[in-house]
Amino acid sequence: MNTVVSSCFTAVRCDTRAQLIARGCSEGEIVSPKNNETVVKDNPLSVTFEQQEPVQLRPQEIKLKVRPGLPTTFSVSFRRVEGYPVDLYYLMDLSYSMADDLQNVKELGQDLFAALKGITEHGQIGFGSFVDKTVLPFTNTNKEKLQKPCDNDEHQCQPAFGYRHVLSLTSKEAEFRTKVSQQYISGNLDSPEGSLDAMMQAAVCGDKIGWRNSSTRLIVLTTDAGFHMAGDGKLASILEPNDEQCHLENQLYVKSNEMDYPSVGQLATQLERNNIQPIFAVTKEVERVYTQLKKMIPKSEVGVLSADSRNVVDLIESAYRRLSSKVTLTHDNLPENVRVTYKPICKHGGPAGDTEGVCDNVAIYFNVTVTADECMKETAFIIRPRGIKDTLKVTISTICECQCNDPVDNSHPYCNGTGQVICGTCRCNPGFVGQTCGCSIGDRDERALKASCQRDGGTICEGRGDCVCGRCVCHAMPGGANYYGEYCECDDEHCEKYQNQLCGGNGKCRCGECKCNAGYEGSACQCKKSDEQCRTDDNTVCFGRGVCKCNQCECNDGYQPPYCETCIGCPDSCQTKRKCIECLGFGTGPFAKNCTEACKSIFTHNMVSSFPQTKKTCQQKDSEGCWMRFKLEQQLGVDNYTAEILESRGELMKKYRRNAKYCTSLLQKKIYEQMVSLSIFCCCRMSRVAKHLRHNWWLHRWCGSHWPPDTVTHQRPDLHE
Repeated sequence: MNTVVSSCFTAVRCDTRAQLIARGCSEGEIVSPKNNETVVKDNPLSVTFEQQEPVQLRPQEIKLKVRPGLPTTFSVSFRRVEGYPVDLYYLMDLSYSMADDLQNVKELGQDLFAALKGITEHGQIGFGSFVDKTVLPFTNTNKEKLQKPCDNDEHQCQPAFGYRHVLSLTSKEAEFRTKVSQQYISGNLDSPEGSLDAMMQAAVCGDKIGWRNSSTRLIVLTTDAGFHMAGDGKLASILEPNDEQCHLENQLYVKSNEMDYPSVGQLATQLERNNIQPIFAVTKEVERVYTQLKKMIPKSEVGVLSADSRNVVDLIESAYRRLSSKVTLTHDNLPENVRVTYKPICKHGGPAGDTEGVCDNVAIYFNVTVTADECMKETAFIIRPRGIKDTLKVTISTICECQCNDPVDNSHPYCNGTGQVICGTCRCNPGFVGQTCGCSIGDRDERALKASCQRDGGTICEGRGDCVCGRCVCHAMPGGANYYGEYCECDDEHCEKYQNQLCGGNGKCRCGECKCNAGYEGSACQCKKSDEQCRTDDNTVCFGRGVCKCNQCECNDGYQPPYCETCIGCPDSCQTKRKCIECLGFGTGPFAKNCTEACKSIFTHNMVSSFPQTKKTCQQKDSEGCWMRFKLEQQLGVDNYTAEILESRGELMKKYRRNAKYCTSLLQKKIYEQMVSLSIFCCCRMSRVAKHLRHNWWLHRWCGSHWPPDTVTHQRPDLHE
């Protein structure tokens, strides 16, 4: 994105160069800072090794000043120095199964040095050995077995140990032969060995091993078994994690029985940090295990040993050629908002990558592309070849300020003589505000003016305009039209689309909403107006319980499509209309005094002597405990009903009222026969009579024969209420 240094238009000032020119800005008014690259240190590449510090990576330090989001690319070259020193540390498994291999290694010293001299005149070899932790279940802890863990017939057997550093890196072949010839086999119990313990100590104890600053560092691990790793120490109650520190005393790893094995990740980190490349020389039985390990440890190789290790020299030569013929460029400490891509420029190079670049040549080049995603303070990261000491320091900062050559004038004409132009915008003098400082605020509060341009405390003019004297002046949109509205909240280009057309092509977009043409409806004007699919059998629309939109019923809450006829979860109308039925049919109950007003929802009702058997009826108790039967039928709309009420309940109540007092007196005198002769069965519902029924089976039977069968039991237990 670019910006303008003058008011060539009152719209968004940042855009692409082409868009700015199209809107009337001249080239001279466009500010477009470019990325800047400065090489700080660029020593030439060394050709041969001459005892001084060789240079294999160029440049060595670079400074980048970049615009966020704009990539910058620079070239990095690498050339391996001829005769570059090699430090080879031979790390051997001395468990009992490696007895014949040890004997052959004692005889291979001359061949190892000869092979190393074929690579470089500045080669060194060291030697270390390992078995496993000297605790159960890894090693037999019987006192005699700790001293002689081999079989009884093995005379030359050294005590059990974890890792022993035998010989520091040396160029003296005789010293190597002497030290290795003094080594003897040892032993342990389980098959996996403590090889990761040994490699970790060899990597972090640089001063004791003798690694040189300028050298290719190799660890050759020879074994016929797998390896223990982090977590296995728990088997021996060793819970302290490996601390990745050097713990060699008197050539022995003294924390072997106190610290857990390192994890593969810990070992890989320390090998890479110390520029050490491992070569796993293993037997065929465990080749697959170490091939998988190779995938997790960068710059490592695997070779298959013969049964007696006689091919170890050829194996090392082959693995070294593979390691040295491939250069992998990667980075450390990359800042969070920075991206790096490597593109190898070489024959048989790997693809461009975000984390590394690979070339299969000795003299090669890389195009390195760096992108900062956002503004940031100056920071640095390191680019380096894996397994090699040389590094390139990249210091990066961002360009987030406009680079404008503005005149120092606090009364610039563009700012109405009351401000200074800074990169195309006015910085107003005190007491003036606005895009061109044309608003004198006087005694008014500038915050209050800005607040009047904010909707609900949001962004000033929705980020689409400028607040000028407390009112929004809206910007132009990319299409040429302007935003509008009190807060520039409206535009006519962002409405819902249908079939990839704004408002379906059947309406106009107005402030983010579609205003449909006549005959169309819907949020995107996608439907022709019609209620054909919403009409019911009685020619109503959605039964009056919803609206027809896009030829489909949108029902009120609870009512179900397609026609909003039934309501799931609505209150039972039999229960809700009970009081109205009582007042309309019998003139009693809580609504008796204002029945017409309270029961408008039942606009017609009829009293009937009986109901057809097929009709579904409601049965509810009235306010005095007697049962009412009635039928409701919902009409068009939500709360509109017609009712049919069974009239028999009304006649019984009249008898009850006339005779209730006399019935009570007969009950008190226990003259049940006369009660029967009166045929006043409603008195059976009186609470005192009902209580007495429980003690008079004969009267109970009589009431049961006259009362509705679902309210009185004909058995001896208590009467149902």
